[in-house]
Amino acid sequence: MENSGGIQASLSGRYATALFELARESNTLAVVEASLATVRQALDESADFKALTVSPLIARGAAAAAVAGVAASLQLDSTTTKFLGVLADNRRLAKLPQVISAFRALAAAHRGEVSAQVTSAHPLSSDQVNALKQQLRTRLGRDVSVDLAVDSSLLGGLVVKIGSQMIDSSIKTRLNSLANAMKG
Repeated sequence: MENSGGIQASLSGRYATALFELARESNTLAVVEASLATVRQALDESADFKALTVSPLIARGAAAAAVAGVAASLQLDSTTTKFLGVLADNRRLAKLPQVISAFRALAAAHRGEVSAQVTSAHPLSSDQVNALKQQLRTRLGRDVSVDLAVDSSLLGGLVVKIGSQMIDSSIKTRLNSLANAMKG
């Protein structure tokens, strides 16, 4: 498996690579990826779950037990559940968003897709996501896997990152550019 040095060099990248290899060998790549998407959504929607992952005050055993409970309620697959337990035991739950992003990039590369991180001011509908994927596919000539995030400070528009390339059409950036131009 060919991985970029950037992913393997980071702590979260090493965890993501280990999970990816395990999922690939057990032929559960799609299942694990779906479970991680569920975890990502739970992190975005639940302040309590987010607090559990980032708080240094929660003991390892308590964090592992809480993560096991969350995994059961989210109906995650056994590989992802065990992986979350490992992160809790190693006190690495704070790295979970980065691990998920790195895993998605590895899975996209495995499928021959380009991975794009898309940040929008408001959640995108499935039709908007599909239209965005189609435009990116046309521009890049390859299938595109998108990792969605919401940042209300953008006010409107999108920020799309594909590798080292960034396409910023956010209203925030346009207003900042206008303010700089007016300063003279």
